[in-house]
Amino acid sequence: MKILIDTHVLIWWSGEPSRLSPWVYNFLSDPKNEPILSLVSIWEMQIKMSLGKLSIKTALPELVNDEIRRNRIILLPIQLSHIYALKDLPPHHRDPFDRLLIAQSMQERLDIISIDDKLDAYGIRRLW
Repeated sequence: MKILIDTHVLIWWSGEPSRLSPWVYNFLSDPKNEPILSLVSIWEMQIKMSLGKLSIKTALPELVNDEIRRNRIILLPIQLSHIYALKDLPPHHRDPFDRLLIAQSMQERLDIISIDDKLDAYGIRRLW
């Protein structure tokens, strides 16, 4: 099953897997499933690192490349359709990165793994 992973899921999966729910950890560990990471998440991580709001043990390019290789992660680019879909999203969530992930989830018809229950207001399937 293909599934979009939220930014914090990648961060926890790579450094603090005990923070993931047991179901999420088992789901992500199953080689039959295909975790998808949006470029939005990498962009968000880079910005937060630059602002001093996020600290990770390895350089971001190394972390992303290692996770892609080790955990079979597929990268999802940002498409114009994702950006244009933002106009139809109600303002339940104000975080611009999360809003773009929501738009991608809707446009690509992907469920999303996230602890953020604010995503539920958008009618997408959030798993945790």
